[in-house]
This record gives sequence, C-alpha cells and structure tokens, in this order.
Amino acid sequence: MQRREFLRHAGTTLALASTATLTGCARQIIVPNAKPALPPRAAQLESGVAELAPVRAQVDRITGVYVCSRPFRAAGPRIELEKFGDKAVVHNYGHGGSGWSLSWGSSTLAVRMAQATGVRELGVIGCGALGLTSALLAQRAGMAVRIYAKALPPDVFSMRATGLWTPDSRICDAQHAADFGDRWETMARTSYAMYQSMLGLPGDPIEWIDGYHLLDSTSGPQNKTVSDEPEYGDLSDRISDLGPQSVTLPVGSTPFPQPARRFSIMMFNITSYTRMLMSDFQLAGGKIIVREFNHPRELQALPERTLINATGYGARALFDDESIIPVRGQTARLIPQPEVNYALMTRNLSMVPRRDGLLVQAYGDTGNFNNSDLTPNRAASEAAVRQLADIMATMRST
Repeated sequence: MQRREFLRHAGTTLALASTATLTGCARQIIVPNAKPALPPRAAQLESGVAELAPVRAQVDRITGVYVCSRPFRAAGPRIELEKFGDKAVVHNYGHGGSGWSLSWGSSTLAVRMAQATGVRELGVIGCGALGLTSALLAQRAGMAVRIYAKALPPDVFSMRATGLWTPDSRICDAQHAADFGDRWETMARTSYAMYQSMLGLPGDPIEWIDGYHLLDSTSGPQNKTVSDEPEYGDLSDRISDLGPQSVTLPVGSTPFPQPARRFSIMMFNITSYTRMLMSDFQLAGGKIIVREFNHPRELQALPERTLINATGYGARALFDDESIIPVRGQTARLIPQPEVNYALMTRNLSMVPRRDGLLVQAYGDTGNFNNSDLTPNRAASEAAVRQLADIMATMRST
C-alpha cells in the first residue's frame, strides 16, 4: 500500500504547507472536510497522548517477512459470467490492494450472478478473502456450497495483506475510474455496512483504530521517489460520508517532535477474522476440498454446474488472463504489543498494530509493479524496522 492511499482511506488526505507535496506525487494535496487545527491544549486532550506506547522496534523481534502479489487490473475487478462447456463460471477477482475491503460488496454481485443461473448448488474456487465471502453469502442465499482450493488459510495471499480498510487501493487505473465508479461505490458501501455489523465480536476480527501521520516539519524542497506504477483511480470522494474525519495536531500535543495528523481507520485482524469466516462456513454445512486446477477444462469434472472463480492472482495462469498485473508487496511482522493500539506512518513507512503482530512496511521503492517475485528481502524489512526505531527514539515520555 502506498502512502497516498493509506492517507486517503484513513478518512482524509494530507494538507501540507503550500510548498510541500507528497512523495512521488506532482500535485498539492488539499484536505476536504477536515476539522480545523485544534489549539495545543485541546489537541493534547483529544489526541490520547498518554496511550501512545512506544513500539519495541528491534530486528530481533521480527517474527516473519511476508511477500504477496496483489492482482491489479487496469479496468478494475473482473465480476462477470463466462460459459465453459456446460459450466457457468462467475469471475470474482482482480481487486488489487482492496480485496478484503471490497470482499462483501464484490461477492454480493458475484452471488447474484450465480443465483441467476437457477442452481441450488454452488462451487467456489479459491479460499481467500473473495472465496470465503462468496461462499458465505451463497449459503445465506440458501445454496449448498463447496469450496475447492489448492491452499487454505494461512497459506493464501489474502493472509499476507496489511489489513486496513483501503477500498480503492490499486483498484483500477485513473482512466477507468469514471466508468468503474458506480460499481465500486456500491461494493464499498455494501462492504462497509457489513463490517460495521462485525464490530465487537469475540477476537475483535474488525476494529477501529486511531493513527498518526507524522508531517515533515520543514517547508523546503524534499527528495521525491519517482514511482514506476501507473496513476491509480482515486474514488474516495464518492464515500466521503463514511467514517470519521482527521484532525491536525500541532507540535506539543503528541509525543512526537513534529506536527501530525490523527486519523481513524478500520483494521482487519486477519488471523481471527479468517478463522471466523472459515468456522461460519463449515458450521453452516459448507465443505472444503483441497484441489488444484491447471486448466479450465478440469472444471468440467466438478458436480456443480455453476462456479464462482475467486482465485485472485491465480486466475492469470488458470484462465490465461494477462490483464492481471502482479504488484509485489512486503511486510515485516513484529512480536505483538497489546499496549500499542495506534497506527503510525511517515512519508515512507507505516506501522499497523494488528493483534497477531505489528506490521511494518516501507513504501516508495520501485520495481514492484509487474513483479511476481515472492522472495522475501529481509534486509529491506530490517532497514524499515530500524527506521521505525529511530522514530521511537524521538518520542517524549508521557
């Protein structure tokens, strides 16, 4: 996830001084509907400074380095029905960095297409975010469902996501945003409403967290990273009424030595959330069969006449869909710290406080677009953790 997207989906974009711009972004960013800056004392009271426990950012606390391929399609996700012999296949893949965020809305559209074929039994190919939500929604619509997958959680790409509500992260390119906008808004609003119904469940599969974006204190020219990725569609204004707004916090109102913007964002605790989805599916009578498919003709052997294809990046090989472009992403996970309950980001680093570990990610680097290499670069993750340690060293005690 790029820094620009993180901010946008946190409920706002960043307003800097007139001479400041975002890394890799050529235009000034203006904050729509943002609250005015609070006076220092009020900001300090509202910011929850006392709750900002320091992160133990040490490389010997890294529990794993994870790499995934986000399935980007320039025109947006593929949600459509295709015939293969006597099978009807509803495609539901290609969500870029928005798979978890849009899963319920996208799968709602896919299940409706499957229902229109008139069958009462459904097969779902894939057991990631889109496969599980498709299967559950089909069950709730009264269908008997069987999942076929070559890998199950935790060994699926969906489990390697950052775990934040980012509904238009790499969802399409800018030139397709207008045509895709209405469908995207429907999916985003449907998903958002579903996630609100999951707040407070055991294990906190979904929760709201606060985060702090540390602003550059200097107003002079700054080094920029030139991105090799395309200009992605920015659709966030269409759902600007969802979620809280951000607020500017001046120096002295947080433990950090620079001004910051405080935002609130939904976080998915993917481990507990996925376990809940798997359990709900199986308790409702769903069956899971481990099976790998290498060609669409192999689907003819399945007993179900209608299938939902939720294979994500795997659809590129299985259905020879070269419109899917892999975008490499890497995160490091640190030992969990329950007392760290806030997200943190700078111009080239983010930390997300998931319950299964603190996720640290550097961004702004190049070479990730159209890169399917899954080899972890531990040195890069260790450098990101050390950078986080430098930030922690500047925090004042509260």
